[in-house]
Amino acid sequence: MRVKILSIAMFGASLLASGISHAQQPNLDAIPDAMPFDVPYGAPISLDRAGVVINAAVAEAKKRNWKMNVAVVDAGGNLVAFQRMDGSQLASIQIAEHKAKAAATFRRETVIFENGIQKAGLNYIMTLDGAIGSRGGIPLIEGGKIIGAVGCSGGTGSQDEATCKAAAALIK
Repeated sequence: MRVKILSIAMFGASLLASGISHAQQPNLDAIPDAMPFDVPYGAPISLDRAGVVINAAVAEAKKRNWKMNVAVVDAGGNLVAFQRMDGSQLASIQIAEHKAKAAATFRRETVIFENGIQKAGLNYIMTLDGAIGSRGGIPLIEGGKIIGAVGCSGGTGSQDEATCKAAAALIK
């Protein structure tokens, strides 16, 4: 049953990524020809490179006067590095880690889950262990393989996402 739910979630998320709207309710019984988000896992990001990613995220946040928590995980979703900016929201410590882990383990940006829940009514996504329906988690892809992910939290979803994108751009 869990495999079926996960495959439905992956299909629903792939429809969202292709621009399906709430009005066009996705056909969850359709069977895609290819696996969506089938990006292979690579060697894990090193501590040094994770530090570079965090520094880029913090620099972006400072430039915009935002206070962020930034987490970098390896390809398996294990925490490699974390930084909490002075004055950032305490609740966002766990949220940043959760976003990074979800992006790595589900092999997609967490905005996909947010869009699935809010725009397409795919509320079952909220039942998936480890998913988070909030933007700001982005896989780090190098050479076509996931080496980790970055998660940012402390601002609005769009602020978190912008901070992560600035950091992830260093790897892509």
